[in-house]
Amino acid sequence: MKAAILRTPNQPLSIEDIPTPTLTSNHVLIRVLSCGVCRTDLHIFEGDLPLIHQPLILGHQIVGEVVEGATPELPANTRVGVSWIGGTDGTCPFCRRGEENLCDNPTFTGYSLNGGYAEYALVRADFVYPLPLTLDNTHIAPLLCAGIIGFRSLRVAGTQPGERVGLFGFGASASQAIEVLRHWNCEVFVSTRGENHRQQATAAGATWVGAENDKPPVPLDRAITFAPSGAVVLSALASLRKGGIVAINAIHLDQMPAFDYDTLLWGERQIRSVANMTRNDARDYLALAAEIKIKPQVNVFPLDQANEALQAVKNETANGPCVILP
Repeated sequence: MKAAILRTPNQPLSIEDIPTPTLTSNHVLIRVLSCGVCRTDLHIFEGDLPLIHQPLILGHQIVGEVVEGATPELPANTRVGVSWIGGTDGTCPFCRRGEENLCDNPTFTGYSLNGGYAEYALVRADFVYPLPLTLDNTHIAPLLCAGIIGFRSLRVAGTQPGERVGLFGFGASASQAIEVLRHWNCEVFVSTRGENHRQQATAAGATWVGAENDKPPVPLDRAITFAPSGAVVLSALASLRKGGIVAINAIHLDQMPAFDYDTLLWGERQIRSVANMTRNDARDYLALAAEIKIKPQVNVFPLDQANEALQAVKNETANGPCVILP
């Protein structure tokens, strides 16, 4: 099969012909139909996250069809999605408590396991999701991480219908989260850099849109940060009412600057990190996305232009999520 392979951090992916994965127990082999490009892929590529599997095939927003390892639950040719969590041990204290996103021994698609920047991928059968028919292969790919983790962020923040919610940053994840928030009749306040992102937020129906240093005009009930910046977390915290919650949607954060407790955190304000997602998050979000017809605008790249797709994410030159087609 053809694959885009990361051999050395911060060096271009090499497009190579390699053996197709061999089917193993409790797994399915899927033919990749599309694979979304996530900012986490960029963090791995640039070495912000240490390379723990080398060489590596990136990509964890995979749409594929089952070609080997079919079961009664997953017949041959079933269209399935694969996300960031590639497997958990099922036995650690967190898994036993239903908190599999915090598993002590997880595997990660496109990080500790090979991912979807390829023509085929081998994935655990119990960590794939049959996909609704309402979206095509290209447009459903960004839902499989950016969408799911944005949805989990709303849950971690304790978001309730009708609340005032701030989105700090407006990339692929936030642009899907705002559709959920509008479905919940929330007022959405967006602070983000880049005129293009601000225009997208306005078009998506945000109540208020400002630059990255602008403070929303009213106190917020909840806030979600999407930029890997501790300074942005403090901006979100400064916008909260007493008792409000900030959820940090970032797998990598530069640092948390020192801040004043009395003015920013006191009053039972909270900061929570968002760690991965659960299979229930994925199932619930995909069902909701199908119901409310979330369809992100995407930018398509062929597999041999995987490097260009990563650079488009890095430089924020794409108008919407990037998707690779084998």
